[in-house]
Amino acid sequence: MTPKTIDACVRENLETYFHDLDGEEPHSMHEMLIQVVEKPLLEVVMKHAAGNQSKAAEWLGINRNTLRRKLTEHKLL
Repeated sequence: MTPKTIDACVRENLETYFHDLDGEEPHSMHEMLIQVVEKPLLEVVMKHAAGNQSKAAEWLGINRNTLRRKLTEHKLL
């Protein structure tokens, strides 16, 4: 069995989301999706970087201060 790509998983889940709305219109989808994806991204990257914020920030392509802010926002510190 070939693993699904991240974009395929996102697409499939978005289709399910629209199906579950049952005709209702969605609101603030971009914000919702960023919030839903960002926390597990930060959790996994921090785990693989063994908690090293400098390394994690480099891997993510963001500033260390930005990473700290995002970790705080998601209550991961």
